Amino acid sequence: MNIITANGLRMPQLGLGTWRMSGRECQEAVESALALGYRNIDTGQMYANETEVGAGIAASGIRRADLHITTKVWNQNLAPERLRAAMAASLEQLRTDYVDLYLIHWPSPDMNLPAALETMMSFQQQGKARKIGVANFNVALLRQSIEQVRAPIAAVQFEYHVLLRQPALLDYVRAQGLPIMAYSPLAKGQLADHAVVRKIADKQGATASQIALAWLLRQKDVAAIPKSVHRERQQENLRALDVVLDEDDLAAIEALPKNHRCVNPAFAPAWDATG
Repeated sequence: MNIITANGLRMPQLGLGTWRMSGRECQEAVESALALGYRNIDTGQMYANETEVGAGIAASGIRRADLHITTKVWNQNLAPERLRAAMAASLEQLRTDYVDLYLIHWPSPDMNLPAALETMMSFQQQGKARKIGVANFNVALLRQSIEQVRAPIAAVQFEYHVLLRQPALLDYVRAQGLPIMAYSPLAKGQLADHAVVRKIADKQGATASQIALAWLLRQKDVAAIPKSVHRERQQENLRALDVVLDEDDLAAIEALPKNHRCVNPAFAPAWDATG
């Protein structure tokens, strides 16, 4: 599997997302993925499954140094004291002394962003987080983080798939040399019956999910973190690494509308704000 190394990361390009996994199912999904060869696990405080993710990792017997673990602080806990408590709880539940990447999960309208980022930077200085980053930020917030606060943002996580491209965000992130963690890379299961994606899949002898993942994984410094609780689907996603899209496939995907957002909660930032 390709490893993203930009900004000092060592992040496998294909990972396991764990949103909406819970209980024994979550632990078993993590164990299964690790047994198959996954080494990149994504979770978050708001998922309320860090304990199960930690148990799955512990049961796998894989060396901590061989894993890339990302977790995220919820947007209600961005004040320094709450952030420190959130980090301590995440480390305890994940059964680890550090995470490889610690993200602000969502911005909050009333947050003190410089104070939050300075607290995140202290985690990096203390060795509790190897790298820090943000998720679901627009360009304006990224500019503030990078150009004003000068936070060492190592990666950015946002919704990215064959039906959604955020050009201003992509241009800014790539100009800064930041790796992308693409969440909802399968557009929340909406690609299985998509005529264009299915046509490419049939031609390639692959599934629609494999085509969608292959499109992301062919891009420089883009990681994808599809959720899957079933071993068979985890294996299917791994096989996307072997799919090679030709020029006709890429042109067909490029021609698709790229404005279909699957995740857009009421507290989301103004997506088009560039500062």
